[in-house]
Amino acid sequence: MSKKERLSKFEELIIDLIKNSPDNKLTREQMISVLRLESNNEIKKLDKSLNRLSNSNKISRKDNYVFLGNNKKKAKSAGSGNNSIYEGKIDISVRGTGYVITEELEDDVMISSRDVGTALNDDVVKIRITGKNKRSGQPQGKILEIIKRGKDFYVGTLKKVSKENYVIEADAQSVHTNFFVLPEYLNGAQDGDKVIFELVNWVHPKALPEGKIKSVLGKSGSNDANILSILAENDMVAEFPKEVEEYAHQIPLEIPKEEGKRRRDLRDENVFTIDPEDAKDFDDALSIKKLDNGNYYLGVHIADVTHYLTPKSVLDEEAHKRGNSVYLVDRVIPMLPEVLSNGVCSLRPNEDKLTYSCFMEIAPNGKLVDYSIEETIIHSKQRFTYEEAQEVVDGKKHKFSKEVTTAVELARILLDKRFREGAIDFDNPEPKFVLDDNGTPIKVIIKERIFAHRLIEECMLMANKTVAMHVEELRKSSDKKRSKDLFPFFYRVHDKPDKDKLAGIAEQVKPIGISFDVGKKISPKKINDLLKQVENTSLEYIVNGLMLRAMAKAEYSPNNIGHFGLGFGHYSHFTSPIRRYPDVIVHRLLKGYNAGARVYTYDQLKKDGEHCSERERVAVDAERDSVKLKQVEFLSKKTGEKFDGIISGVMERGIFVNLKDIYCEGMIRISDLKGDYYVYNDKRHALVGRKSGKQFQLGDEIRVRVKSTNMQKRQIDFGLA
Repeated sequence: MSKKERLSKFEELIIDLIKNSPDNKLTREQMISVLRLESNNEIKKLDKSLNRLSNSNKISRKDNYVFLGNNKKKAKSAGSGNNSIYEGKIDISVRGTGYVITEELEDDVMISSRDVGTALNDDVVKIRITGKNKRSGQPQGKILEIIKRGKDFYVGTLKKVSKENYVIEADAQSVHTNFFVLPEYLNGAQDGDKVIFELVNWVHPKALPEGKIKSVLGKSGSNDANILSILAENDMVAEFPKEVEEYAHQIPLEIPKEEGKRRRDLRDENVFTIDPEDAKDFDDALSIKKLDNGNYYLGVHIADVTHYLTPKSVLDEEAHKRGNSVYLVDRVIPMLPEVLSNGVCSLRPNEDKLTYSCFMEIAPNGKLVDYSIEETIIHSKQRFTYEEAQEVVDGKKHKFSKEVTTAVELARILLDKRFREGAIDFDNPEPKFVLDDNGTPIKVIIKERIFAHRLIEECMLMANKTVAMHVEELRKSSDKKRSKDLFPFFYRVHDKPDKDKLAGIAEQVKPIGISFDVGKKISPKKINDLLKQVENTSLEYIVNGLMLRAMAKAEYSPNNIGHFGLGFGHYSHFTSPIRRYPDVIVHRLLKGYNAGARVYTYDQLKKDGEHCSERERVAVDAERDSVKLKQVEFLSKKTGEKFDGIISGVMERGIFVNLKDIYCEGMIRISDLKGDYYVYNDKRHALVGRKSGKQFQLGDEIRVRVKSTNMQKRQIDFGLA
């Protein structure tokens, strides 16, 4: 599907609104009201979307009304010379060449460095098409106007050029040009500091833009500076605004007696937690027993964050803005201030805590027999680390042996049922770094996947699935006509993978003797069969990685399309409201329906789904960047050393190699493959020597040496050993 045919989710929402309105028409002001658009940026986004829909003939506009139907005004094509005016977001390469992405055009529009002007990365710009590239046919253009700056701040290193002359050397991942800074805008920064700065003004493209330093991250090259730079590159900051911290510290630590009395009191029950050794934000706790009828009675108790998080408060708005906590290699950037995330809300042992619980009666075959969702108060009697829980799983005697053993029985039943019914069994290694006191990686270990992890995972999946099914039951029992506004809910959805991407994997693994028949219908069984073929081989993690990249990204949405990867028809996120805002939304929805109130509309949830999904993608990018940073830092001390690896990717400019045991990936450039002239063979997905016939193919074992590393680019270069 081309960009012309694709609509953004926001545009789909607009069309959906018009379709469901009286006479299939709405005014702009009505849309602003219905969608609860409050900021200028949100209203600008609406106006831009309306213009795009009008230009592409999806809507018409007349007498202040917007309605469905063909617009007489045709969208201009890229070939209409100087009259072709478009808007889009610009991405600027390190060399200064810009690429503008527009909804109307199939291809990105290339802007030469001399025509980029004073635009910066991610700016929304107005451009004019000036022609086409003679070789590629790619449209070329020129920037006419900068409509909106794309970023609030940038990151770079302050350099003192002379007595009163300072320049910020910008990080390549942040912005493509350097800035100058006046002494009065240094904000205490010194030569060599890594800084966050904002644009003050840019008068002319031949002069440097002027910057103003907002904060100092630390000395360039230091661990703090490197890690915090990753946040800044992803438009995040660690610190909470002063007013948010002040609000959080005013929240009472003690639970009022009347609050405890109105809830189901579980303080005498054997409730326990299982979390990582270094965890402080305990979201979830368990209770479990076997009933006289042989069924399991599982209680999943979740921190009741919404009790403390008042809608539209400064605390709530900051949590919504962040969307989720970010887990970097050496620190957590929490969604909520520490007084809440690690204190008031955290289900710490031997403390009374407010919780929201899902109780499930489950038959020995794994079928849900009965359930309830209730506000509760607990007093956790045991805090296990995963390793401590695993010792009990393996037979070590403990006062909670009965509970843990019962939970293991149930988890095995749920796990087997899930895979029988179509869940995909991914198992990718996770490297973990042992850091010294300065944050320098001294060792890489692979996180061991133990059954204690599975135990918690299966209990949480069951709770998430149950609350989503609960809302479906509410719809059925209402006897009302089904519509999007009948008990709208916030789902975690996962679409089927793209067939073309799966076909690409089949092509890549075929030359190495692996059969993967995509066929007409995509099924989890076919994917599991492929993963089974490579299990316990050198190809296991490579094929797992290829498949993960081919899968659709899970998202948040009120439109329930099910969860393909888990094989669930109904699935939500309920179990981690300390670190995920979607779970906060789900708690509010469930509490609202229990009280007979509606707290969100379908359209509000669609808007929140887009925002939360985007914040999650940003967090994942930051987390991956922090891992890559530590991999580069670790191998920078190993220059010249030799390692065994597996070829994890092949392309025309070289081969990617993943080192065994430590799972650090780097590249051997084709120019470093000496002794022959290597050509990329697309049928075999290999680099083949023209004279020798020697080939480098996906999955081949290879011995390499660390040639060089680049901390700034987070890049590792290997050579043949």
